[in-house]
Amino acid sequence: CSVYNIKQRDAPVRVQRELSAHTGYLSCCRFLSERQILTSSGDMSCMLWDIETGTLVERFDDHNGDVMSISPSPTDKNVFVSGACDSQAKVWDIRATRCVKTFSGHTSDINAIQFFPNGHLFGTGSDDSSCRLFDIRAYKELKEYTESKISCGITSVAFSISGRFLFAGYDDFNSYVWDTIKGRQVASLVGHDNRVSCLGMSGDGMALCTGSWDSFLKIWA
Repeated sequence: CSVYNIKQRDAPVRVQRELSAHTGYLSCCRFLSERQILTSSGDMSCMLWDIETGTLVERFDDHNGDVMSISPSPTDKNVFVSGACDSQAKVWDIRATRCVKTFSGHTSDINAIQFFPNGHLFGTGSDDSSCRLFDIRAYKELKEYTESKISCGITSVAFSISGRFLFAGYDDFNSYVWDTIKGRQVASLVGHDNRVSCLGMSGDGMALCTGSWDSFLKIWA
C-alpha cells in the first residue's frame, strides 16, 4: 500500500510511506484517521497500519477467501466490516483484535461492503447478482435487492446520506438505485461502455460519481 502526501508542493507527488506485509494483491484501503489506515488483501487478511511509522499495528484473520472490501464504521472508530470471496461479511472490533460477528446469506463472492449512515447496518454487493442489507444489532439480514433481469455481479455499493437509497455498480456497465425500505429498484444510471468498477457519494450527498473500465468517471446529480 502506497501512501501519498497530496499537500506537498513538489511535483510529481512522491510516495510518503510504503506499507508492506500482505502476501496477496491489495483489494481495498480505508483511512481511519490521518495516522491510521486499514487494508484488505487476497491473502485473506485485513491489516491496521500506523502511517507515521509505517508499522503494522494489527492483523485480522478469519476469512476463508480473498478479502475484497472493507468499510470503517461512521460512528465507532474501533469497528469495521469486511466482505470476502468466502461469501461472508464480518464485523471486527479493533480493540478485541478479532471478528465479533459473521453474516451469511450471499451465495458467491462479496465484492463490496459499505456501512449504513447510522452505523447499525451495512450493505453488501456480490457476484450472486444481489445486494443485501444486514442489521448488526439484530444479527440478521433485513433486505435483499435483486431483479430477475439482472444476472451479473456487483462491484461497488454506496448509500445516500439519509440511507433511503442504495447505489450499486454492476458488471453490465450500469448502476442501479434501490429503495432500501421497499426493496425495489427505483432508477438506472446508464452511460458507461464497460463494467462499473467503483462509485462514491459526495460529502454533501448531492452527487454520485461512477468509475468504469471504459476509462471514464461520470458525475450524476
